[in-house]
Amino acid sequence: MNRTIVMIIDDEEQMRKMIRTFLEKDGYTVVEATNGSHALALLDKAKPHLLLVDVMMPFMDGFSFAQEVKQLSSIPLIFLSAKGEEWDKVHGLKLGGDDYIVKPFLPGELLARIESVLRRTYGNKRDSDILTFGPLIINYKSHQVKLNDSLLSLTRKEFGLLNILAKNNGRVYSREQLLYLVWGEDHNSSERTVDTHIKTLRLKMGNHGSLIETVWGIGYKFEV
Repeated sequence: MNRTIVMIIDDEEQMRKMIRTFLEKDGYTVVEATNGSHALALLDKAKPHLLLVDVMMPFMDGFSFAQEVKQLSSIPLIFLSAKGEEWDKVHGLKLGGDDYIVKPFLPGELLARIESVLRRTYGNKRDSDILTFGPLIINYKSHQVKLNDSLLSLTRKEFGLLNILAKNNGRVYSREQLLYLVWGEDHNSSERTVDTHIKTLRLKMGNHGSLIETVWGIGYKFEV
């Protein structure tokens, strides 16, 4: 899946444009729909890999749309809503939602959650168990990393960072995204924690630590 297509389903044009801007900046192809009925009409032609669905919309709301679409396909779906009550979240997840994000949200949080859902849905179909970069060998099945035939002793978080970055060679991740993807949604860590773990990871990788590049003002990327 070289080009991931995300469909934004929201009746507010300004919200769609805002989400579209940072999704396209992150490399996604974006399709827009103004409500659930409109989205259903576009599904076959657009063939999206992920749906971002506002809950409160005219003609067909997000919950009604989810009920319809889950009968037609297994496309992953993330609800976006200003309704943050527990009942709404639970109801959305029971209808087949893969995540539920309360508005307003930060761009980095949305991007990280999208990445997480896509990885859970398509990861095993897209990823090889082993990646090789010269003498650096990353085995995702055994959670082992070898450099010049010697095992590197990495912590779980260090392996998680290397995992995300190496699998997405050339893609820039913000510290906020890495925190969500590696530490999890309920983490209490600061972005400085990412810097500390990256520093230690680079030291353990020796000369190959330079494969992890700092993108000033944004975050990090793995570049070969």
